Amino acid sequence: MSASDSMVEAGSSASANTMCIVPECAKLHLAMLVCQSGYAGNHIILKTVLNMDVSMLVFPVYRNIVALVALVPFAYFLEKRDRPPLSTSILIQFFLLGLIGVTCNQGFYLLGLNNTSATFASASENSVPAITFLLATILRMEQVHLNRKDGIPKVIGTLASVAGALVITLYKGPTLFGTNSQLSNQSILGDVKGKSWILGCIYLIGHCLCWSSWIVLQTPILKKYPARLSITSYTYFFSILQFLAVAALFERDSQAWLVHYAGELFSIFYTRRLVVVGIGGFRNDICNKIWVIDKAGPVFVSVYIPLQTLIVAVIESVALGEEFYLGGIIGAVLIVAGLYLVVWGKNEESKFDEENVRS
Repeated sequence: MSASDSMVEAGSSASANTMCIVPECAKLHLAMLVCQSGYAGNHIILKTVLNMDVSMLVFPVYRNIVALVALVPFAYFLEKRDRPPLSTSILIQFFLLGLIGVTCNQGFYLLGLNNTSATFASASENSVPAITFLLATILRMEQVHLNRKDGIPKVIGTLASVAGALVITLYKGPTLFGTNSQLSNQSILGDVKGKSWILGCIYLIGHCLCWSSWIVLQTPILKKYPARLSITSYTYFFSILQFLAVAALFERDSQAWLVHYAGELFSIFYTRRLVVVGIGGFRNDICNKIWVIDKAGPVFVSVYIPLQTLIVAVIESVALGEEFYLGGIIGAVLIVAGLYLVVWGKNEESKFDEENVRS
C-alpha cells in the first residue's frame, strides 16, 4: 500500500470516527428538526408571497408545472414495468384526484392562508390524521374497536381535532401576545386589512378535508394502478388543466401571469421541494423520514409534526408582526392533542395486529 493510500484510508477512518461521536439519538432529533423547519418555511414563504398580491389562480399553475416537469421523467423510467394500461375509468379517477387533492386542496389552502396566518394554517394541518381516520371509518376502510385500548384514543383524538378546528373558527378571543393591532395590520411584508378570519378558517378546514379525502381515495386507486409516481404525475397534469380553466374564466389581469418578484420565483421552486429533485432537498426530506421511521418508528416522526407550527409561530411573530389570540391557541392545543391520541391509537393497533399475526 502506498503512502497516499494510507493517508486516504486514515482520513476516511477519522471521518467515520467523527460521525460516530454524534449519538444516533441526536441524529434522529436533528433529522426531524431539519424536516420540520423545511415545512415551516413553506408556510412562511407562501404567506410572504400572498402579501405581494400574487394571483391565487395563476401562482398554483406555475408551481404545479414545475412539479409535473420534475416528476414525469422519474415516473416514466422508474415505473415502466409497474404501469398497467390506462382506461377511461382510471383517467376519470385521476381527474378527481387532481380536483380534490391538488386543485381544491391548494385553492382552499391559499384562500385560508390569505385570510388568517401561517401559524394557524400550519396548526390546522395537524387535524389531517384525525379527519383521515374519520373519513376512512365512514367509508368502512378503517375499523373502530371501542373494547380495545387503541379504539378509544382514536375516537377521542378525532373529536378533539374537530373541536379544535371549531374553536379556531368560531372563537377568536382576546389578544394574548404579539405586536399591537396597528403594526400587525400593516406588517413588514405588507399585510393588509379587510380579511375575514372566520372565512379563512372555513377555507383551511376545506383544505384539510380535501387533503384527507385525497389520502383516502388513493388507497383503492393504488390497488388498480400500482404506480405511485405515475398517479401523482397524472394528478398534477389534470390539476394544471383545471387551474388554467378557472384562471382563464376569472383572472382578468394579464399582468398576473408575469413573475414580478425574485421572491415569487423562489417560492415556486421552494414550495415544490417535496417533488422537485435537487431543489429544496427532496432526497433529504424523504430519505430522512425513511431513515428515522426505520430507526425510531412512525410515532417518533409524528411527535415532531407540531414542531413546524411552533417554528412558524416564532418566525411569523417576529417577521410578520402577527398577533396570537386565545381562541387560536386553545384550538391549536386541542388539534395537537387530537393528533397525538390518533397516532398513539394507530400505533397500538399496529402492535395488536402484529401480536395476532405471530399467534
